[in-house]
Amino acid sequence: MTTTPAGTDRSTGTGGATRAEYCVIACAEAWRGDGEVLASPMGLIPSFGARLAKRTFSPDLLLTDGEAMLVGLDGTPEGWLPYRRHLAMVTGGRRHVMMGASQIDRFGNQNISCIGDWERPARQLLGVRGAPVNTLNNPVSYWIPKHSARVFVERVDMVCGVGHDRAAEAGVARFHRLPRVVSDLGVFDFAGPGHSMRLASLHPGVTVEQVRAATGFELALPEEVPYTREPTEEELRLIREVIDPQGLREREVRG
Repeated sequence: MTTTPAGTDRSTGTGGATRAEYCVIACAEAWRGDGEVLASPMGLIPSFGARLAKRTFSPDLLLTDGEAMLVGLDGTPEGWLPYRRHLAMVTGGRRHVMMGASQIDRFGNQNISCIGDWERPARQLLGVRGAPVNTLNNPVSYWIPKHSARVFVERVDMVCGVGHDRAAEAGVARFHRLPRVVSDLGVFDFAGPGHSMRLASLHPGVTVEQVRAATGFELALPEEVPYTREPTEEELRLIREVIDPQGLREREVRG
């Protein structure tokens, strides 16, 4: 198996792209080829990624204001999205969410509810929210801004988003799809044995050894681990001048 040597580094690439900008690119790629679906990015970097995807390779994506309106690229309302229509898109698979995760395991089970025993948790978090319905009815990807063994765990303390193993056991895998996990270290999919998590690409400047050390379970690895793709000059211009001219992305991801 060929992996990236521990000392391997790479220049920041096109136009001196930063780690945060590679993360925006990696999040945008989650919506490539989705067509006319509702993009539901939860978080700053995923939101920038969805807007970049719509401006470039996924022009049919539907974006919202986070409340009840469909919006254009400039944020101008273009249509009303009543709750019943939103639910219809969710249950019909016409929505692709990118959620966060306080914990995620090798099969994609996600926890955003509590840390510790759920009867007496050490920390109470958001709650289960819509994670089960999301993961069983429409594509769900994940964004994790700080990759660590506290987040990438062997077993989540409570299942909110349903992973591949549990969906298969319950016989509800027909519409279950987890396209990717993006962290500040790389991109991951579930092409490992038994739909386990696999390292799909490293962000430039990151090594396989760094990812392994920050992950609480054994990751599947391809024969050769590629780097996350380079942004084009136009993509960098859009990120820096149009989508995030204030540079908020650099506050979320450093390096």
